[in-house]
Amino acid sequence: MTEPTTPQPGSGDAAIQAAEARAAATRDRNLPQFDDLPVAADTANLRLGPNLHDQLLALLPLVGVWRGEGEVAYSSLEGGPYRFGQQITFAHDGRPFLYYESRSWLLNEDGSVLRPAAREVGWWRVQADDTIEVLLAHATGIMEMYYGKPRNQTSWEIATDAIVRTVGAKEVTASQRLYGIVDGGDLAYVDERAMVGEEMQPHLSARLIRIAG
Repeated sequence: MTEPTTPQPGSGDAAIQAAEARAAATRDRNLPQFDDLPVAADTANLRLGPNLHDQLLALLPLVGVWRGEGEVAYSSLEGGPYRFGQQITFAHDGRPFLYYESRSWLLNEDGSVLRPAAREVGWWRVQADDTIEVLLAHATGIMEMYYGKPRNQTSWEIATDAIVRTVGAKEVTASQRLYGIVDGGDLAYVDERAMVGEEMQPHLSARLIRIAG
């Protein structure tokens, strides 16, 4: 797969200072919550709420709320490529799974919002051997089961083992994704798909900045 941009070598002190500056703007922000839940609320901020379960340490850098822009590149989309905005949330409640949510919106050439776009929700789990299990449900009628492994401490690769879709959903036969924390501490990912009768190829990619956590 095409990899997200990776950090360039540089001063360790400068990198620490840059990380501290980024954290100053996001460290006190978290998911909006009700304060009367009888169980632990989800948190996307490692400084707040329940401790992250030890089984999820391989996914620790993902926890947070991320927002940015990307591009849909799939050749079968009429008039593509498209630019889109996106917000991704990785949160937890102290148990051995991450809650995942993605909301996106299509953008005009001038960057203004054209309309709402894809939505996904799901769960990320990690087994004792560091195998990552990801269950995703799409608003378009598709459900996917991914398996994968951490590539290193800041990148993760997953690929579909099974896909189920409703009668009205678009045909998708396989998907693979690569997520990584890149230079500047941003979250970048690429998504490749085999769909509508075509072989696996780049579908979309994005780069998101941390806005909470």
